[in-house]
Amino acid sequence: MEALECIKTRRSIRKFKEEPVDHATIDKIVEAASMAPSWKNTQITRYSVIENADVLNDIANNCVLDFEFNQKTISRAKQLVVVSYVEGRCGYERDGSFSTSKGDRWQMFDAGIATQTFCLAAHDLGVGTVILGIFDEEKVAKAINLPEGQKVAALIVMGYPNQECEAPARKSVSDLLTYL
Repeated sequence: MEALECIKTRRSIRKFKEEPVDHATIDKIVEAASMAPSWKNTQITRYSVIENADVLNDIANNCVLDFEFNQKTISRAKQLVVVSYVEGRCGYERDGSFSTSKGDRWQMFDAGIATQTFCLAAHDLGVGTVILGIFDEEKVAKAINLPEGQKVAALIVMGYPNQECEAPARKSVSDLLTYL
């Protein structure tokens, strides 16, 4: 698939087939996502694929702030990716000071780039994804025993699509672009 076609056709998928994504395909997705640019090539983003039904249920029922839409989406899937990042590397100088006025927020920027790259690579390989942002990061971290020094950035529900989605309306280029 060509890059622009991949960008234009990727949709948020919330209903999945029963068949889980095989580990070889997930490895290819993460390999592609590892190519995402990062601050001074710090490569802080990490991926934990949750396949254990008990852990999936715990996250769906106890970690998404009672947001029913996320509960349903997670409970329909066989796999959930917890995107995390290593703290204190991205946006910092060696002495621990911040490199920019963004402070520690650059960490989330890099995790976001990697998350989108993950989702585009998944789409290219026929895997559907949806990025979830409503969750209690401390509860998710505890549920998966996230290593110390890492923080949860996003959740990606993943699987083979069991639905087709139309593209929602988009703003025009003239609404989004300004030349100065």
